[in-house]
Amino acid sequence: MVTKQLVDYEKLAALISKELAPHVKSIDENAFYAKSFIEQLGKEHFFQPSNERFNTLLKRFAVIEETAKVCMTTAFCLWCQFAAITYVTHTKNETLQNAVLQKLLDGTLLAGTGLSNPLKSFANLEKLHLTAKRARGGYTINGSLPAVSNIGREHAFAFIAGLNSEKRIMGFVYCNDDNIHLRSRTGYIGLNGSATYAVTFDDVFIQDEQIIATDVEGFIEEVRPSFVAYQVPLALGVTAASVDRMKLVSDKQGNVNKYLRTQPEDLEQKNNRLRSRLIAAIDETGLHWDDILSIRLHSVYTTLEAVQAAMIHQGGSGYVKSSAVERKLREAYFLVHLTPTVKHLELLRNERKL
Repeated sequence: MVTKQLVDYEKLAALISKELAPHVKSIDENAFYAKSFIEQLGKEHFFQPSNERFNTLLKRFAVIEETAKVCMTTAFCLWCQFAAITYVTHTKNETLQNAVLQKLLDGTLLAGTGLSNPLKSFANLEKLHLTAKRARGGYTINGSLPAVSNIGREHAFAFIAGLNSEKRIMGFVYCNDDNIHLRSRTGYIGLNGSATYAVTFDDVFIQDEQIIATDVEGFIEEVRPSFVAYQVPLALGVTAASVDRMKLVSDKQGNVNKYLRTQPEDLEQKNNRLRSRLIAAIDETGLHWDDILSIRLHSVYTTLEAVQAAMIHQGGSGYVKSSAVERKLREAYFLVHLTPTVKHLELLRNERKL
């Protein structure tokens, strides 16, 4: 548990209750994007760094987890925001950092992370979709990304494009560029309220001042432990909510749930151990990549176990469209496909012999 000094849980709970909880059904069924809630979190300083990196990570982990307990779709949008903050925090491009970072921290600029395809390309799971060509004062970008979340015309996002067969660049693009074309992506079984778009770059000019990194491999190696670690609280929140749901129906139908193989206390212990492992993976040098990979993978499997158990504990009343446990079930399936996907994580685990 993060201390009160790091996170004002009362204020956070009040914001979730007022700005998010009333919209969960619409988020799930009508692709409503909880933009005002995310902006309000920024306004109330929930994105701001603390005095130490350790405390900054713990604070942001807590904000994502508490949000995911109520709505993982919106918590995923927060992950996108924190990923963008991570990139701009670590860039050596001071011009970009000075222009963008405070806006991201204040929530006055919301942003996504278009790195799903590049990360898969690094693992030879996909080809890189974007190409870059050097131009005077910057680069011209072409290509398409199938899905980028937490974006819209007033937003921005990070991307990686191939300059040639060996060289890549990482940049920061504003969605109001006339040569950026957005097509809304819905129809998923969950996460439709995540402001997800297919994005096409049509000779988009990116100034040098918008470049995050030119040594992309080195930069990604530096930041990936953080942005993957920010995904773990998504799983922790969904699991915790599923445990709470099981406890609520513990005496249902003559207390028959006590005979089920998976009990809420077992899952609660697993979740607490994962949370403790996540905290232990942070030290003065940062986050340990192998530890984060293992925790991230185990967190997804724990969440899948939890949402299935919650459905069984709930009984027939859970087998209704948009019931609380049905929604958590669909949210958990998204965690399987969130980059790095379970397949990608299992590949890395095998390669690194974790």
